[in-house]
Amino acid sequence: MSSAEAVSAPEHPDPALIRRLVLGSTLMLFLELSLIRWLGSNVVHLSYFSNFVLLGSFLGVGLGFLIARKSWSILPAAPLILAVLVIATLAAPVTIDRAGDQIIYFTSLSTTGPPAWLALPLIFVFVAAALAGPAEVVGRCFAELSPLTAYRWDLVGSLIGITSFTLLSFLQAPSVVWGVLVAAAFSVLCVPKNRLLTAVAGLATVTVLLVESFAPGVSWSPYYKIQTHEQTYAGVPLTDISVNGVPHQIMRAAAQRLIEEPQYGLPYQRTPGNPLNNVLIIGAGSGSDVAIALSKGAKHIDAVDIDPRIMQLGAERNPDHPYSDPRVTRYVNDGRAFLESTSSKYDLILFALPDSLALVTGASQIRLESFLFTQEAITAARAHLTDQGAFAMYNYYREDWLIDRLAGTVQTAFAHQPCVDLPGDNQAVITAALNEANQTCGSSYVPAGAVIAPASDDRPFLYYQGGPIPAIYLWTLGGILLISLIAVRALGGPLRAMRPYADLFFMGAAFMLLETKNIATFALLFGTTWLVNALVFAGVLLIVLAAVETTRRFKTPPLPVVFGGIVASLAVTFFVEPAWLLTLPVVPRLIVAVLLAFIPIYLANVAFSKRFAASDDSQSAFGLNLLGAMLGGCLEYLGLLTGYRNLLILVACIYLVAFLVTPRGRASLGSS
Repeated sequence: MSSAEAVSAPEHPDPALIRRLVLGSTLMLFLELSLIRWLGSNVVHLSYFSNFVLLGSFLGVGLGFLIARKSWSILPAAPLILAVLVIATLAAPVTIDRAGDQIIYFTSLSTTGPPAWLALPLIFVFVAAALAGPAEVVGRCFAELSPLTAYRWDLVGSLIGITSFTLLSFLQAPSVVWGVLVAAAFSVLCVPKNRLLTAVAGLATVTVLLVESFAPGVSWSPYYKIQTHEQTYAGVPLTDISVNGVPHQIMRAAAQRLIEEPQYGLPYQRTPGNPLNNVLIIGAGSGSDVAIALSKGAKHIDAVDIDPRIMQLGAERNPDHPYSDPRVTRYVNDGRAFLESTSSKYDLILFALPDSLALVTGASQIRLESFLFTQEAITAARAHLTDQGAFAMYNYYREDWLIDRLAGTVQTAFAHQPCVDLPGDNQAVITAALNEANQTCGSSYVPAGAVIAPASDDRPFLYYQGGPIPAIYLWTLGGILLISLIAVRALGGPLRAMRPYADLFFMGAAFMLLETKNIATFALLFGTTWLVNALVFAGVLLIVLAAVETTRRFKTPPLPVVFGGIVASLAVTFFVEPAWLLTLPVVPRLIVAVLLAFIPIYLANVAFSKRFAASDDSQSAFGLNLLGAMLGGCLEYLGLLTGYRNLLILVACIYLVAFLVTPRGRASLGSS
């Protein structure tokens, strides 16, 4: 053990202090995840910018640790701040501005409320203030424990937080359940004299969430707040489905849909000789596309959708009852993951409007369907076609350049030009038979302009036209960093006073980028489902905990050796192509992916633990590390320009900077 740990660690820490630390850490992560989900569901388009909520959480936790050194407390105000945020969000709906065509967001709603450059920083500030409360609790506990002992129990609490939220996601629990748990935790953590205020704020929050949760037609999936509305159109009953406040799907009879929306029949018209013995529909949703395929004579259909609740609604309410048909097999899975895991061959593979309205948590530019439209994904679909098979996709694509890009992607994969039908404004149906002779196209298709290169698994940014990082991101990130700098300066004093922990700041930035890269890799290899994402986060926490326990209990190499190991492991990961792993069966793929992802994380946290154990002020050290993670979250947007693989080079460079700025005498910390 290091001398810092050996001297400061009490042999038997106060159990009450440990319980308070674990509860505070649990509340921190649970509240962070809850706000990411809930705000993204109620502020229209915020689900496309959920990384800003994550950055606000990091700032709040970092500030909470700095406040923990003060004589005053933000904890009593945190439940009130949370109540104001929740009530204001529901009382004054906001639609985040997504104007412009450089990045496409799927919606037909107009913008309401303040512009994004104002709305996002406001949400950022409120999230940070709410998270600062439980973070202060954790920070004060850190002051009374040795650094690694405190960090150990902080990680245990974080694991409890993510496990609890994952369980609630599995149960499709409504938002009021999240609110009750958060309010109860705040009530326990607040001192008796503040419990009345805490109870009032908690009751207000829970009441508002109760009204939301039991509103007619409202339910929750692991991805969305879902709202259904029954209506009649031309005397025909139908069901509207909205997710996160945006119209998403309509359940209506297939026969009526084919008459009024002929684009749904075009994939079958363009391949008239297709036997339709086996059909795969990705984006099956509430079942309308499945019902159409059945009406066209499909003998068997594999229906795949990522959202279990939407499929459940289709089973319950679709007027054609397609999911009750014995010819249909349902799969709740990510479309790309299904393609990579199935050995079946299909006469028709259909991507049926599989556009999502949410990002993968922890990744600023990966949407749920991002890896479904890469060059590699379309090639994988082609490999699953029978000799008479065909591939088709349709959607309301919003921009001509996106239609051209997708048509070019299909042409590259099939080595011949697909049929491209444009039945209406911004609509497109792209169909390609494995054998060009088996497709019958209508009018010839000519691209509207220069065709953008296909998206790839390394750069799965289908809806990004290219060029510089969009101004909406730069302005908002600039505002967030300015707010953060002012807040840190106000609460932490002169920044030069934190110079001894500059290396921990850079470690936080590098670690955040590394985690983002791993989230992207696992999403590609195993799917963008909520469960895969939760397991990645939990796995990271377990590896970090293992690194802490290793440092506490065993002899570890000096820091130069550990940093050398980090760079070496990053180099191995850089040169191993994810495409190689996709050729492996699931179990070997998982083993290799875990080793490649978690060895750098393990070594990075051994280095962090060694430095953290030797810190003289664990509150400032840990707070600065979290603020560094904020910088890493901002740098993640560079992935739009570099791709995810090249982020590893940036990670290695930042770790090198961290090593170089480590204070003398500590850069060569010996074994623990």
